[in-house]
Amino acid sequence: MKKIAVTSLGGSLIIPKEVNYAFLAKFRKTLRKHYKTHKFVVVCGGGSIARTYISALERQGKSIKQQSLAGIRATRVNAKFMMQFFGEEANDSLPENMKEVKALLAKNKVVFCGALRYAPKETTDGTAAKLAKYLKTDFINISDMPCLYTSNPKTNKDAKPISAISWKDFEKKARGIKYKPGQHYILDQNASKIIRRYKIKTYLIGPKLKNLTKILKNKPFKGTIIQG
Repeated sequence: MKKIAVTSLGGSLIIPKEVNYAFLAKFRKTLRKHYKTHKFVVVCGGGSIARTYISALERQGKSIKQQSLAGIRATRVNAKFMMQFFGEEANDSLPENMKEVKALLAKNKVVFCGALRYAPKETTDGTAAKLAKYLKTDFINISDMPCLYTSNPKTNKDAKPISAISWKDFEKKARGIKYKPGQHYILDQNASKIIRRYKIKTYLIGPKLKNLTKILKNKPFKGTIIQG
């Protein structure tokens, strides 16, 4: 029986400003190498499209929920694009709930989705964490950050990488960040709560896809593991 890998693919890797073709081609090539042993669920983030929509609605004074709903639509646009990018290997209809994801997984090598429904203070990270629980598997988060740091490395040159952290300590760090629709923290607050509550082993890696291969082969990788 093939293993299931649930991944959250950051929108900043799909479309930072323009479609990140070089990365996506490598991502497709990497997944193809593992189709004999794995099936994949890829939850797509909204990236720059989501943040553009959210920013405009924020200027209009729209509610947090309305801003979040615009972000959700962007994640679904990105998921539909990824379905086309992968072609026959992927699902040809967009799932809107976890049962649909599981059904599509039975007949596809990879299933793409965006956010499945609105939930307060949640990004697609939370969707992926819920799917990992539902499908009883680990959770791999792929973003533009190579790992978790002691602080934001973009604003603090002294920030140090964290290779391993407990569920409890990670949730504490995540909850120290004020939620904002379209936020850019490595893993959202709701996801941190889910992985801690249900003891879901979680991997945080960046765009170097050799680390995804190493995780799938159960080998040492560069990034952060959240467990224990």
